[in-house]
Amino acid sequence: MSSNPWLAAVKRILALSQTGLAFQPGDYDRERYEEIRQISLDLLAHMSNAPVEQIISLLPYEIGYVTPKVDIRAVIFRGNDELLMVQEKIDHDRWALPGGWADVGYTPFEVAVKETLEETGLEVKAERLLAVFDKRKHDHPEEPWYVYKFFILCKITGGQILEQTTETSSIAWVRFDELSGLDLSVNRVTYSQINALLPFAGDASLPVLCD
Repeated sequence: MSSNPWLAAVKRILALSQTGLAFQPGDYDRERYEEIRQISLDLLAHMSNAPVEQIISLLPYEIGYVTPKVDIRAVIFRGNDELLMVQEKIDHDRWALPGGWADVGYTPFEVAVKETLEETGLEVKAERLLAVFDKRKHDHPEEPWYVYKFFILCKITGGQILEQTTETSSIAWVRFDELSGLDLSVNRVTYSQINALLPFAGDASLPVLCD
């Protein structure tokens, strides 16, 4: 769970200022919301030891009510004891489930299918939602935005595992008893989340997990 309540508070204030601007306030209130937003950005920059310009680039100015970002991960089992994992180039070859940010114009299932093909070379069919986790409630590193994580069960229908892709340096089937030895990309998935998903390998009809 989030270990820095002050950072969580600043992110909440930033979201509230943006939401206030979404409702077309009068000039007086708009000026105050803009000032609150700028103060929040300054605080985020100070707390993360990054230039304000970098924080702004990570948090593009949104129009409308602020909502969580969505990260989608494909869960692909082989039998009852293996899970498909990829090594993320952008995170020093640490291991994760295939996936990424949800794209506008794609359904969650379509994102899981697209990301799996791009990161592994495998064609899959998305079968069902397994879990929706609030990233704040799990052992992920802090980041500027608020995130929901969707884990979607997928079944291989074609293609073949590539040695590497533009995003991944390796793709492999990992036995359940070997997962604890992996250097995980914990910004993408945690050990506790994987352990919560493993029972679906033996019974795909289990209830959806949700924070």
